[in-house]
Amino acid sequence: MTDLIRSWVESANAPDTDFPLNNLPYGVFSTNGSDPRCGVAIGDQILDLARMEADGLLTCDGALQTGRWNAFMAQGKAAWAALRANLTDMLAEGSGREAALRGYLVAQSDAVLHMPFDVTEYTDFYAGRHHAFNVGTMFRGPENALPPNWLHIPIGYNGRASSVVVSGTPVTRPNGQLKGPNDDAPRFGPSQRFDIELEMGAIVGQPSNGPISVAEAFDNIFGYVLLNDWSARDIQAWEYQPLGPFQAKATATTISPWIVTAAALEPFRTSTPEREKTLLPYLAEPAPMLYDIALEVGLTPKGGSETILSRTNYREMYYSAAQQLAHHTSSGCPMRVGDLLGSGTISGPTKDSRGSLLELSWGGKEPLTLDTGETRSFIEDHDTLALRGAALGEGYRIGFGPCTGELLPARKLEG
Repeated sequence: MTDLIRSWVESANAPDTDFPLNNLPYGVFSTNGSDPRCGVAIGDQILDLARMEADGLLTCDGALQTGRWNAFMAQGKAAWAALRANLTDMLAEGSGREAALRGYLVAQSDAVLHMPFDVTEYTDFYAGRHHAFNVGTMFRGPENALPPNWLHIPIGYNGRASSVVVSGTPVTRPNGQLKGPNDDAPRFGPSQRFDIELEMGAIVGQPSNGPISVAEAFDNIFGYVLLNDWSARDIQAWEYQPLGPFQAKATATTISPWIVTAAALEPFRTSTPEREKTLLPYLAEPAPMLYDIALEVGLTPKGGSETILSRTNYREMYYSAAQQLAHHTSSGCPMRVGDLLGSGTISGPTKDSRGSLLELSWGGKEPLTLDTGETRSFIEDHDTLALRGAALGEGYRIGFGPCTGELLPARKLEG
């Protein structure tokens, strides 16, 4: 395991910071109403990369002046490696650059964080075995929990790029068609079974215009974010047959504001679980392509304290992001810089490691008791949900920062 790389930014050396020098995640921020600009998190600070490039301290062909990371991603792996190496050298303890760079630091507490990249397209997968088994058991029984194709193929659906928002953006409870098992006809109204899904999002950093291998797909992924796939379970139950999720998943998808690069996660690579069915050769992984990232979900009711609902790990995924991306391209589907792939809900084998309220409350039959004494089966108005994650090294962590959203009441529709 790699040791902590010490920085002259003292807060980056604290063992509990999400952003040591080993991390260097990329984001977009503003201060005092300024235009959004590219920066990198280091300890409790942000290094203003846009201003450094404008002043000639970095050379990225203007990519850092765009207020998004897409143009830089498009430059490819050599550019990714060069910037990371340059920043590591500049920020390292004893580099001699502190006096020159101190003026480019901005306190994170003084900054507003924005979407770090333009989402070109968004695909969400259903690739966590424990989640798929739990949900299937609820609706079909354990003997038919997994669809026949599930152990052979990463199942996914095309979602809405327009609905992807950055952490901290409020989410409004959706309206939709609802029909209970004893209802004669559907009705229209606010979702009563609104939920979250704890996921990771993989960001495609290089285009592909035809099928690519799993190894090529792994190299094409620029970085990762935490991802909350907000889900209206009652709308979904009525609409999903025969074509799968639609409006139930279109309300919002929240991502964390910092892109943790694949390079930062390299020391934490691990293998996907042992296969129950042999995968077809085009999906075989030539090396470990998953990551050991500890994850948790917290819920804070209005005016109350947070309850940690679940703790799990990204290594529980049955299919890695590289396998998902390779499969996505297998039909000839072009992938573009800025495409976002949701992992699917990351649940573990125990009740306290389930990644959605649907599982945690077992479809509402087993309500959870919060630390405040309140109970929850699904999300109530003004609840704030928070996802957190970090790969844990010796004396340091590669963190993502929080991925949060407050649920606001449904809008009243006229007519």
